[in-house]
Amino acid sequence: MSVAGKLVAGVLLVSGAASAWAAPALPAPQEFYFDNDAAAAPIIVVPGTGDDLVAQLLKQRERGRKSLEATVQLASVAIAQGRAELGDQLYREALAEAPIQSSLGRSVRWNYGWDLLRQGQALAALEQWQSVANNLRSNAAWIPPTYALALWRAGQQQEAVKWYAAAVRTEPEQWNDSSRYAQLLPTWRDDERASLAEVQQAWAASPPAWP
Repeated sequence: MSVAGKLVAGVLLVSGAASAWAAPALPAPQEFYFDNDAAAAPIIVVPGTGDDLVAQLLKQRERGRKSLEATVQLASVAIAQGRAELGDQLYREALAEAPIQSSLGRSVRWNYGWDLLRQGQALAALEQWQSVANNLRSNAAWIPPTYALALWRAGQQQEAVKWYAAAVRTEPEQWNDSSRYAQLLPTWRDDERASLAEVQQAWAASPPAWP
């Protein structure tokens, strides 16, 4: 059995039932979102691909100094490989170990949100991101475009445009058009930037008034 196969077998033996997600109750957008959030970044303990990456992450998970972070990266790898159930189970382990009040706990949930979105679960992604936002003492700059993307993909176009408008109010030169998306959103995939460009076009066609 391959390293990845052993990981699947081991985790499935000890994991419970899959989580159920409900649509989150989002607050109304605020006027500006200027603040940096260091927790809003991909968790990468070990670079690489394939079975060698999985093997190294397993070692980190078992006895490394960043075992929780390794679990998160393993979860993301599993999801990218089409093992969504395994990825969700690994994320649940990480969530149980990382309180939302901590920077690492927020980072786990921020990363989980992206992996949920990339499984087509936009509302579940919003639930994770909203839990992060609720535990910030500031208005993080990542919130408006990220919420706008998820809401658009969830079919809530009007709400998506309202959140995109918050990004434009905050940094109009950056978000008035989509020409700088590759620079502004370097960790986003091409299809995600393309979806946000659709939001931008809807915003440009009918910008909502503030407040």
